[in-house]
Amino acid sequence: MSVTVLTGAGISTDSGIPDFRGPQGVWTKDPAAQELYTIDNYMADADVRRRSWIGRRDHAAWAARPNAGHAALVELERAGLLRALVTQNIDELHQRAGSSPGKVIELHGTLFHVVCMSCGQRTPMREVLDRVAAGEEDPPCPDCGGIQKADTISFGQSLRPLVLHAALQAARSCDLFLAVGTSLTVQPAAGLCGEAIDAGARLIVMNAQPTPYDDYAGEVVREPIGQALPALVKELIDAAG
Repeated sequence: MSVTVLTGAGISTDSGIPDFRGPQGVWTKDPAAQELYTIDNYMADADVRRRSWIGRRDHAAWAARPNAGHAALVELERAGLLRALVTQNIDELHQRAGSSPGKVIELHGTLFHVVCMSCGQRTPMREVLDRVAAGEEDPPCPDCGGIQKADTISFGQSLRPLVLHAALQAARSCDLFLAVGTSLTVQPAAGLCGEAIDAGARLIVMNAQPTPYDDYAGEVVREPIGQALPALVKELIDAAG
């Protein structure tokens, strides 16, 4: 059996990182916060950039640790069943849990690096946050003076073609597609479910709230991910025997 997994913010809530659209989500509590995640706003408004740097500095990912859900996917890989781990998350918790970097496809990039929007220079986030701590509210690129942002995909930005291609290939070449902790409302990530189904894969959706793909799933799991995912992974490993 070959399993491709898609993870969203829900898998990281047990690590102390709030999701976006859940009952206690970042955007549920503060809808205006969404403007920080829109590329046009970010590029045009220095105040949005200043607020974004503060948000990066204070992001829960810096103190977060992998949880039982992340660990379960490491076990799935060690059992030889994991085709790929496609994630919408930017927290690198899968890698820190022990998932092979070569198996992890970061659809929306990573918080832990910064990219210049003019010249493409890539820098560790910690180096730029040190500049923020030293008093630079909106640190420009040290090479060209351009606007810098986290190396993540904002609303209005396209996914990197090679990353999207890898995710599509993983969805189209598995026996089971497992969507974990994602609302399945953001495209093109959500569309990977349809790609997998069209290629003949079985779909399992594990999410606290209903998703648009529940009716297409062979199984829908509503139990807490930290309990349900390890149990499901054990089932899959036992069945592969």
